[in-house]
Amino acid sequence: MRDLQAEGGTPVAPQGASRRDRRLLLTVLGALAAVIYVSDLATKTWALGALEDRQGPLVVLPGVLQFRLIFNSGAAFSIGTGMTIVFTFIAAGVVIAILRTARTLGSRPWAFTLGLLLGGAFGNLTDRLLRYPSGFGRSTQFQGHVVDFIEVLPGNFPVIDYFPIFNIADSAIVCGGILAVVLAWRGYQIDGTREGKG
Repeated sequence: MRDLQAEGGTPVAPQGASRRDRRLLLTVLGALAAVIYVSDLATKTWALGALEDRQGPLVVLPGVLQFRLIFNSGAAFSIGTGMTIVFTFIAAGVVIAILRTARTLGSRPWAFTLGLLLGGAFGNLTDRLLRYPSGFGRSTQFQGHVVDFIEVLPGNFPVIDYFPIFNIADSAIVCGGILAVVLAWRGYQIDGTREGKG
């Protein structure tokens, strides 16, 4: 969306998205977040049933992809193990921030980006709140362990010995984060305007 030029060459921001456009963008955001959340919950449920009592990984493509169940008390990709409660509140903060930011949404790429981040953050937040050792009535509230099970290039990952085991929510968070950086770098704003364009 191009900025308009006022008289004298002063840039003027274009009007934001119409109410109808914003509703459509919020629908895109919500639908994508829901798809990611349901996919994350379904695959974690499958992993618990199929892998919890399994000895060794379930190999899908030898040397490329296998499933190995772990319970992660840290952040995405097992970063910060042992700081579970901190990451619980960070995830809750991310969800709240996305919901507040969405009120000014006027950009399709940002709708997609925020949908990825919201679905991923909410997926792992559900684990933090409900999975062992957290849960209703327990003394370890907000400290549930996240279910991770996807392992790529086991023993063959370049530079590092192995790539951390992850889940659908982690993938969505990382992809959304990368898209957010690219959009911000290119000057795309959440409200649909673009910086530096006359």
